[in-house]
Amino acid sequence: MGKHVIAGAGQVGKHLAEHLRAQGHQVVVISRSGGGPAGVESIAADLTDRDRLTRIVKGADALHNCAGPAYPRWAQDWPPLASALLAAAEATGAVLVTAGNLYAYGPVTTPMVENLSLAPSGVKGRVRVKMWTDALAAHQAGRVRVTEIRSSDYFGPGASDQTPVGTRFVPSLLAGKSTSFLGDADQPHSWTYLPDVAAAMAIAATDERAWGRAWHTPTNPALSARALAGRLCELAGAPAPRLSRPPAPILLALELLNPVIRELKETRYQFDHPFVVDSSAFENTFGTTATPLDAALKATIAAASH
Repeated sequence: MGKHVIAGAGQVGKHLAEHLRAQGHQVVVISRSGGGPAGVESIAADLTDRDRLTRIVKGADALHNCAGPAYPRWAQDWPPLASALLAAAEATGAVLVTAGNLYAYGPVTTPMVENLSLAPSGVKGRVRVKMWTDALAAHQAGRVRVTEIRSSDYFGPGASDQTPVGTRFVPSLLAGKSTSFLGDADQPHSWTYLPDVAAAMAIAATDERAWGRAWHTPTNPALSARALAGRLCELAGAPAPRLSRPPAPILLALELLNPVIRELKETRYQFDHPFVVDSSAFENTFGTTATPLDAALKATIAAASH
């Protein structure tokens, strides 16, 4: 068993820490608050302090980037954070595994595969592309080993309120309330189950076939938000979902009042058109698949009910 250091104790970092601990690895979680799940070592540190970060990571087999700067501050906060993580991995020899997303591809009209051109349409997508291209260049120069695990919108136990089907969406549906969805609820959309992200990152950290390229997390076939909500309610014995999109004037008001919703304008194309991820490359290479949808939804329901 190896030693894994996880930067970030949020929705991905927590699942990854628990997954690695269950596999018998030594796990260290670094966050500004020093929080983390039970049974792992938790350290409070500034993730942009590359010297301290390097001391913590020394001796680790892998460094996992699960950090989550505040959404409206990505352009300011990600560059120094990503630079420090890359420097720590280079200095210690740890494999750098980054939890990525699909912003780098920009608007697409076909299912997304890993060799699509990187053509982000906004600031946050360009930030993520720069992070990846810097890491890949260091890998190709032989200075470090890197990989990135890209996921679509998260759902599952512990999903934050910033994900479209997170801690506000699910309880509202289960309570039979009318629920807002900021997009076209009938467009096909890929949803990635959080424990599957953790499992993919753990594989990528320890299998050299994963290094030097990006991968898509095993993800179930695309399903519209309305269909996903309908199946969730059916499994929970809840009333049929009532999804509604806020009228344009209300959405404008929300954007003025809420900086996170305002930032989502940049990626709204993901919810107004089909947004489908193809994860067959990872599945075929590593012999793994996404958690079956019903099992994932039942776990989501159970978590929301406690």
